[in-house]
Order: sequence, then C-alpha cells, then structure tokens
Amino acid sequence: MNNYVKNQMQNLLDNQISAIEKLRQYKVGALFMEPGTGKTRAAYELVKSVQNIDCILWLTPFQTKQNLADEIKKCGGLDCEIVGIESLSNSDRLYLELYSKIQNKKYFIICDESLKIKNWSAKRTKRIIELGKLCEYKLVLNGTPLSKNLLDIWAQMEFLSPKILNMGISEFYNTFCEWVKITKRFGYRSIVKEFITKYHNVDYLYSLIKFYVYESDLQLDINKQYINIPYEIDSDLKEKYYFLKNTYLDNEKLMAMNNNIFLEMTQKMQHKYCCSTEKFQFVERLIKNNKPEKILIYCKYIISTEECKKRFPNVTVMTYGKNSFGLNLQDYNITIYFDKTFDYAQRLQSEHRTYRVGQLENCLYYDLTGDVGLEKMINDNIKKKQGLLEYFKQKSIEEIKKEL
Repeated sequence: MNNYVKNQMQNLLDNQISAIEKLRQYKVGALFMEPGTGKTRAAYELVKSVQNIDCILWLTPFQTKQNLADEIKKCGGLDCEIVGIESLSNSDRLYLELYSKIQNKKYFIICDESLKIKNWSAKRTKRIIELGKLCEYKLVLNGTPLSKNLLDIWAQMEFLSPKILNMGISEFYNTFCEWVKITKRFGYRSIVKEFITKYHNVDYLYSLIKFYVYESDLQLDINKQYINIPYEIDSDLKEKYYFLKNTYLDNEKLMAMNNNIFLEMTQKMQHKYCCSTEKFQFVERLIKNNKPEKILIYCKYIISTEECKKRFPNVTVMTYGKNSFGLNLQDYNITIYFDKTFDYAQRLQSEHRTYRVGQLENCLYYDLTGDVGLEKMINDNIKKKQGLLEYFKQKSIEEIKKEL
C-alpha cells in the first residue's frame, strides 16, 4: 500500500476502507454500494492508490455530471474527465474522440450507475465495452446490490473483463436462465416473446464474480419512518380515472398493443387525479408543523410539480426522473411523495438522497395515497421491490381490472 493510501485511510469510513483493500488487489472491480455509503469517494481513492494513472474517464448519467464534479473537486488531485453515458450513443464524434484519447494516455475508466449498461445489445453498452478494452484499469459503480435479473450482470462483467465469465451472452443465457416462448396471434400476424421463468447455477455465477465485487449496505445511527396519508380524490377527477379504466383496459386493446398500453394507461389514470384538492391540504399541514427548509416534495407530472412550486415556494420540489439520482441532500430529513412512482429503483434512490452518510436527524417519508385501486397497487409493488409491469405479468386481465 503506497503512502498516499495510508495517509488517506484515516479519513475514510470503514466500508470505504474495506472496498479499497479488496479491489486494489485487482485491476478491475465492481462497487455495489447503496446510495449514501460513499462509493464515489471510495472509487476516487481506489484510483489514487494506482500509480502512473494519467486521467480518470468517469462515465455517469448525464443528469448527475455536475453533482459528480462537485464531489470529485472535494477530493482533489487527479485529472478527471466526466462524460454522460447517454451521450456515447447520441454522439459519434464524442465516442471517436474518447477512443483516440484513451489510445494515447493511461486512463482509469469508471462506469457509474452501471445498470445503465445492462442492455448488452444497446449502442451505448457496446461502445462502453469497446472503450474498456483500451483501459487496463476499470471499475463499475452502482447504488443497488447485485440485480435480481441475472442478465444484467453479463454486460457489466464483460466491460470489466471477458475473462471473468469467459462466455458470450448466448452461453451465459443458456447456463443460468430457463425461459418459455409465448406466441401471440393477431389475425394473420403472430409475435413470439421469450420470458425468463427461472435461474440456474446461481452459486456458480457468484463464484466467478465474487473476487471482483464489493457490496455494502447503508448503516446509520438514525431511523427511517414511513407514514401513509390517505386522501379522498375529487369526485370529478375520480370519474375521469374510471372512464380511462373502462375505456382502454380491455382484452382487445391490451392484446393489440402487446400489453404496452397497460403502463401507458395507468400513467394517464394517475395523471388525472395528481392535483386532487386534499393532497395540497395535507401538504400544507405538514409544512405548517415542520421546518420548510427541511422538506422535500417529490412529484411525477409537470402539472403537479408546477402547482406545488406555486403553492409552496419555501419548500424544495423535486421530480423523480431528474432528481432521484446522484444528489446529496442530507440537510433535508422530511420527504413527501406527492405523486407515487411506479419505479422501485427511483423510490429507493429518492429515499437515499436524505438517508445517507452526513445525515444527523431521523428521516420521515410521507406517502399520499388516494382512494383508488391503482394507489394500493403501487404501494404493494414498492413493498415487494418490483415494477408494475412485472406485477402485470403475474395477473390476469380480469384480476387487474378488479384491483384498479
């Protein structure tokens, strides 16, 4: 261990030290550390422990670039080039420029929020893997543990080194997955889709990757408290909700749209009542009984976001897609979910924006829950840590209609 690492170790958390001590033995590795555990700092110090590195190429979701730059600036030292992951698929020029740079310098390449490259057939995944082939040292970071979908693992390990798994995607698929083919016919047309039903040889898979993976949960001496606030949806808005349900969620339309209409229509149904009167009344009471500067409000739709900003100017209003990733908000400890999200990952990330290292107060999470079946369905899915589409696949159309 070089002198730099020895000096820096005393300023790091135990999980950060453990991560560095494990992964510095290898030239590649994966940090699967929950949000708030300090994975950015751990990754940076891991790079600093490697001698003769010219620059870090840090690939991260575009929306987190500025926040990452601020975090790295606090660490100081090594030159770092931050690039939005999405930009790699949108800009041929950027990709070719990076490819040329890496050939002429010794880069340490980091892929942040690495589930962004889980789709092995996507252009950005292929390009990131190609860039990785030019770098001796590589690291993937993600804020959640190893995915329950084993297919997500292949692209991440392939980026680090093909030697870890030593198998292509087809062999990986056949070794660890069992699937069924379902054919759906629409008149003279038919569509064949494959669904994974079971995983095999999981212990063998973990034996292949365990040396290169460090996982860490968040453990703080503060509590998280979840509070559900039921509200009654305005009668006219509820009427519009049921109109959409009865008009669009029928067998013929679901089959014709290959079930994609389900997510689209439930989004529209939720949008119809997102600005129901009682929601604003409850939020007003919560703000009155707490410090506004400690409160975050999460909205999902433009109309609810703008209305909350207008009504509650002294409170920070956020959106899931833009603000759930990559922000450090430990100065806040009260979160109000004005609109529910269907996406468990977004919900988890939003919680860890406040419940993280540096938080000194107990964290409160208020869920506004309307009196329609969709709201309960979303709550149940979040508790089960699954997505709404996954839930839909487990139910018959008639069961879904009854629950909504």
